[in-house]
Amino acid sequence: MTSVKVFCWTRRAAWARKLTFALLNISVGLLVTLSVSHAADKLRIGYASPSVNVAMLWVTHEAKLFAKNGLEVEVLFIESALVQRAMISGEIQLAMMTGGLMAAPRLAGADLSMIAGFITRYVSRVMVRPEIAKPTDLKGKRAGIVRLGAAADRGLRLVLSRWGLNPDKDLTFLQVPGGEPARIAALSANSIDVSLINPPYHKKGIEAGLKVLANMEDMDIPIQHIGLVTTQRLISKSPDVVRRTVKSYAEGIQVMRTNPKLAKAALSKYMRITDDGELAETYQLLRKLVPVKPYPTLEGFRVVLDELSEKIPAAKTANPKDFTDTRFLEELDRSGYFDQISK
Repeated sequence: MTSVKVFCWTRRAAWARKLTFALLNISVGLLVTLSVSHAADKLRIGYASPSVNVAMLWVTHEAKLFAKNGLEVEVLFIESALVQRAMISGEIQLAMMTGGLMAAPRLAGADLSMIAGFITRYVSRVMVRPEIAKPTDLKGKRAGIVRLGAAADRGLRLVLSRWGLNPDKDLTFLQVPGGEPARIAALSANSIDVSLINPPYHKKGIEAGLKVLANMEDMDIPIQHIGLVTTQRLISKSPDVVRRTVKSYAEGIQVMRTNPKLAKAALSKYMRITDDGELAETYQLLRKLVPVKPYPTLEGFRVVLDELSEKIPAAKTANPKDFTDTRFLEELDRSGYFDQISK
């Protein structure tokens, strides 16, 4: 009888020890989880225009890939060239920015570098009032842009130059804040005569009676358009943070290609597209534009620098490679990551 009691108490003690150990494991797990949560590195990433060109930021954010890689990211819409100033002042740590927008301050001494490149050509439409039939009709007309020096300004100047026009002498450039809808409204109201309009917004212009004079996508102008930009300060101070940011975007490309539902939801949310047909078309454009390996293009930066050289003499002798820092992309590439997701 006594032996039975000892056996029972021994079993109870064993179960108690197991229960205590299990509870300790759960507690430790919770503490680790809370610790990781509090240790997430906080970042602000800005973008200048709600267009398909910056959609990889939205897809990556909506897929919670930043959080997966230990980053707490705040996505900020900072209109036009203001995103450039926010980056230089340190108010944001990274930005989706054009090569032209980051190259100009870099030539002036700012420590900006493009660490990934997503869009390597313009896809905008040159939209004009209905009475304009050919490029030479634009002489003496008014060009609508968001802000001097921003993407719509530089892109339009590039096209006009290729048509033999002098943007500074042949046209008057007017700033029209508010994005594509505001410029379409200005065209319709005869306040401006020409502007660059990104898809799918150009369809609204056509519905309003405006014309597409040229599709820049068909012109196939090599350009380093939108890429992910940061400062050398951040790269030097927190290389692992930048590494995890680039990895998040790389994973975002995979999600964009394999999860159309999530990608379309992100496009709809940030671009406010409600038409299913427009949404499908925008998604297919995004899938076509963004490469699996998002390296900035040196040829595209050469075009950027050639355009800037008219006003910034230092651009004439600048090396395009000095405007990029692809060490983190190269790490992923050597690991075989991109080859794996492209299968």
